[in-house]
Amino acid sequence: MSAPLTLAARIEALLFLAPDPIGVEELADALQTSEEAITNALITLEGALEGRGLVLKRIGGGLALASHPDAEEAARRLLSRPRTPALTPAQAETLAIVAYLQPVSRPEVARIRGVASESATTALADRGLIEEAGRSQFGAVLYRTTGLFLKLFGLESPEALPEVAQWDPSPEEAQTLRDRLLRAGEARTSGQ
Repeated sequence: MSAPLTLAARIEALLFLAPDPIGVEELADALQTSEEAITNALITLEGALEGRGLVLKRIGGGLALASHPDAEEAARRLLSRPRTPALTPAQAETLAIVAYLQPVSRPEVARIRGVASESATTALADRGLIEEAGRSQFGAVLYRTTGLFLKLFGLESPEALPEVAQWDPSPEEAQTLRDRLLRAGEARTSGQ
């Protein structure tokens, strides 16, 4: 078992995760400690980063981790490369179906989604997120997720996917949603 993280290490983790600079007050609140303790830990963190690829920067009244100025030229080259576009909603739906039901065929995906899924399936295969995994008894190509999918989603295996049931509405939420939909439908019909 590893030793508990120091305050400086926990600050480093928060700064790494934060998309924007974070103020000392916010850090103190998140870490449930005093602003003085945060300030002292920031001095320790700055010392720990000495000679490393990251520096602690004060930006817009907050703090952020940034690449060392000596790495700027290489960082510009790396970041100037074209980026892979985000998944479309159709691709995201298809990927979720494949991830949870693998191996699964394109006709099965289309039946679940209610629309053709050829384009989404092809795009996901081209991007290396899914791959062929054999044929169904009816001859349809079966798909499964790839190692790249696991890496990008931080999973050890497909079994590590979150349980789908955690997103199911409770009976009360389902009833509330049903009531809202019925009222909206009645309002539409009475307005015509």
